[in-house]
This record gives sequence, structure tokens and C-alpha cells, in this order.
Amino acid sequence: METSSPAARRDPLPTEVSELVAQARQGRPRAVARLISLVENGSPLLREVTAELCAARPTRARVIGLTGSPGVGKSTSTGMLVQAFRKLGRRVGVLAVDPSSPFTGGALLGDRVRMQDHATDPEVFIRSMASRGHLGGLSWATPQALRVLDAAGCEVVLVETVGVGQAEVDIASLADTTVVLLAPGMGDGVQAAKAGILEVADVFVVNKADRDGAQAVVRELRNMTAQIEGPWRPPIVTTVAARGEGAEDVVAALDAHLTYLEESGELDRRRRVRARDEIESIAVAALRTRFAHLHGDRRLDALAERVVAGGLDPYTAADELLDAAG
Repeated sequence: METSSPAARRDPLPTEVSELVAQARQGRPRAVARLISLVENGSPLLREVTAELCAARPTRARVIGLTGSPGVGKSTSTGMLVQAFRKLGRRVGVLAVDPSSPFTGGALLGDRVRMQDHATDPEVFIRSMASRGHLGGLSWATPQALRVLDAAGCEVVLVETVGVGQAEVDIASLADTTVVLLAPGMGDGVQAAKAGILEVADVFVVNKADRDGAQAVVRELRNMTAQIEGPWRPPIVTTVAARGEGAEDVVAALDAHLTYLEESGELDRRRRVRARDEIESIAVAALRTRFAHLHGDRRLDALAERVVAGGLDPYTAADELLDAAG
């Protein structure tokens, strides 16, 4: 079910947070939508919400990231995987991260419109999230939104990135498994992207495999992956997502990677890294807030004047600023 946010709703009272989280745990789409909206809007209650979500509940959801350049068919492939996992009886969440509108700050493309086949399924939660200028193909709120979907009982969460090219590497630190999609006719193909998003792939999917040039992309990927050393060599799967062809092969590749992650201990390591990055992000945001009031402050101006005059180096000035901020 699509979890679009209600318009112009007030934040819940602190006493309502527990009830809202309880409803989300029951899988109620309105509660899930409202919690994700609180996350996206940076609600003052975000700390309470997160504490309730994390209470005595380890991460259970399997997070699969899908990334690739614009035009490779990420949304169509996401829809195909939703259908494949639903056939297996899994509850599925989708976070489709879109570029931000320069006017409203909201999601510009609205991938939910392109997944309407699943919008009426109560076991599917779909949400578009605006990147809001965040680089790396994701929204800053994506980790917290994942936690909401996890609490709502989603066994699989598919995260579809913006699709801006080589900068989309954040997904590798967020997902348990990262799928990189390519398609024939995308310029220089693998060579153009080799220095960027291809290096984060756990699974390669060559979509639009019914088009001329698809096998050339597969051969190029095989030549590249043949040079990979290590216990996991990314498999290469071909699909025609618009017709649902290759879905079972993709799921099989994803399951094989999950088995590798569990048996090698890599799954726990990746999730620890994810938690570490989230903690660091929250701490840095708190520091930014603490320092925000110093912009234009006379103390900062005085330090700048001393640096310009040569009586103080910028590192010592920064130390003094840190001391002033407490």
C-alpha cells in the first residue's frame, strides 16, 4: 500500500508517539506514512520516535539497493522485484529516492506513480523520498525511514536511488546487497562508469536484454569481474524488466549473496558499519546545529580577523571556536 504522507497534519504529541509506533508495528499504512513524514521533516519528536522503534528489536529487514544511471529501468526493475518477492510471500517496502523539486523540496519524479500495480497491496509499502540536495543518490532521512519499514514488519526493503551516475555510492553503505543496473545503448557503458558506481556492485543486472548491444555489455562486465579477487564475485544477470523476464534469476542471485553474507559474517559487519555511519551523521548534524548560532557572532568575526592579521592560525582558531561552543 502506498504510504504517501497526509497533507498538513500536525506532529503528534509526545504521548502519542508510542501509539503511533505500535500501529506501525501492526502494519497500518497511515501510521507508517506519518512516521516517515516525521523523519523526513526532522520533527522535534524524532529522538522519541527512533527510541520507540529501536526498543528491544534488532534489525530484521533485508535491505536491497538498486542503483544505476538514468534510463536503465530502475523503477521498472524495482516493480519487477516487488512482484517476485510478493510471490514468495514476503512483505515488501520500497523507498524510491527522487530528485527534489526546487520549489517545494518534495520528490520531483514521484516513482510511486510508476508502481501503481502494487499500490493496493496491503503487504507492500511504497514511499517516494526527496533527496533534498543530498549527494550520493539518497535522502539524508533514508536510514531512519528504513527503520520505520523494518518496524512495520517488512521482510525486504528495496531502496531505489536517484540515478545521477557515478556519485551514487552511498547505497553501498546502506544496503545489505547493492544491485547495479546497466542497459545497452548507454554511451560508453561499463568503461564510462567503471570508476564510479560499478565498484559498489554485489550483483550486476543488465536490463533491456532484448536490445542490440546487451551481450556486449555482459561480455564487458565478465571481463571486468574476472579481475576481482576475493570470496565474492558479483554475478551478472540479464533481464527484460518491462516484461518481468529474468526476475527469478535476480532473486536467485540476491539469495546467493545473502547466504554468502550470513556465512562469512559480512552481514553483521555491514550492519555495524551502517549503524556507525548513522550515529556519526546524527552527531555531525547536532554539531552543525550547535554551531549555527555562531554565524555572524562577534567571537567568530574576531577569530577571523586574527587569522587574516597573521596572529592566529586557522586550526588554533577552530579549537577556540570549539571551546566556545561547549
